[in-house]
Amino acid sequence: MANVLVVHGPNLNLLGMREPQLYGNHTLEQINEMMSQEAEGLNIELRFVQSNHEGALIDAIHEAIDWADAIIINPAAYTHTSVALRDAIASVRLPTIEVHLSNIASREEFRERSVTARVCVGQISGFQAYSYVLAVRAVYHLLAQGPQ
Repeated sequence: MANVLVVHGPNLNLLGMREPQLYGNHTLEQINEMMSQEAEGLNIELRFVQSNHEGALIDAIHEAIDWADAIIINPAAYTHTSVALRDAIASVRLPTIEVHLSNIASREEFRERSVTARVCVGQISGFQAYSYVLAVRAVYHLLAQGPQ
């Protein structure tokens, strides 16, 4: 069984009510459930963390080094600003997939740049809640390939 840390960044606890035209109508709990259902069929165990605090997200990534095989992360607003989060991802050296509910490349100019993308294996964005389901499938594919 593969173990995967799922990291949800700031303000994602407000999903379902926050700008549904951009982020969809699913709550964070519903997204976690969708991911869990997908993961179950792929023999993947997910552990979820959400925080509005950068340090808590970094701590969760550091702790993953002892048990996780991969990370799925939506850094949310930290995508565009957090060198510390980028460095945490790089430091643990676990394959990491960056996820976004909206297509960040088609939004405001400041959202087009991701500080964290360069240390991630890939990025999935623009499919609202389904972006996360795609990330679970991508992790399965990555881990099935074995070490690169």
